Amino acid sequence: MTTNRRVFLKSSISTVGALGAATMLPSLAYAGSMVKSYAIGGGELSVHPVAHASFVMQTPDTVIYADPVGGADKYQDLPPAQLIMLTHEHGDHFHVETLEGLMGDGTKLITNPSVYKKLPGALQERAIAIGNGDSASHGSISADAIPAYNLAADRLKYHPKGRDNGYVLTIGGERIYIGGDTEAVPEMRELEGIKIAFVPMNLPYTMGVEQAAEGVLDFAPEIVYPYHYKGSDIDVFEKLVNAGSPDIKVVQAAWYGV
Repeated sequence: MTTNRRVFLKSSISTVGALGAATMLPSLAYAGSMVKSYAIGGGELSVHPVAHASFVMQTPDTVIYADPVGGADKYQDLPPAQLIMLTHEHGDHFHVETLEGLMGDGTKLITNPSVYKKLPGALQERAIAIGNGDSASHGSISADAIPAYNLAADRLKYHPKGRDNGYVLTIGGERIYIGGDTEAVPEMRELEGIKIAFVPMNLPYTMGVEQAAEGVLDFAPEIVYPYHYKGSDIDVFEKLVNAGSPDIKVVQAAWYGV
């Protein structure tokens, strides 16, 4: 993708390195079968679904929180965040009090511009705003902001084109896609080389399972997590994906309780 500019964040990687992956991974393992690990760049990436659109990723040198909401107590058994990614301003993705409770000494935020404007000054000082087509980096991790928006005319009020972000993170040479709230827009369908994808599917706010499956089959990630799917039949999604490409692994995680 073409980026308009590139922004670099100074992160607290030294703090993470001092703790070490061996210290952090058992904390993620606390939730047992909810956590899955994948090989990346000579190390492991672990995925911990929290709820709805919120999850935590443990990389070899950084802990990433995606759209954390619900209060800091919900994350008390997880390792502290070094990087928080925020896709857009809706309350199931962005909650100031949760962010304030999760901020450690070295925690940084990457947001879209509209969220950045809504942050209190103290959080703005720890954040960088990137818009569609922009990029940032945090230690060894790069993040490209991917457009996330609605296509159907009756849904444009939810996520207009140009405001919200999805993200493609490059971690250990692997590409991870975080969809945010989006339909299967061309920018999603044209992605390449994605190892793990987090794809939303709930009407009317994003898309139905059929459109989500079509989009996934177009960009063919190795692994896809349906998330942000409350009220959707993700068994149908999995069947559609498996019918189109048995090589794509669909992971159904407990986003709405065990």
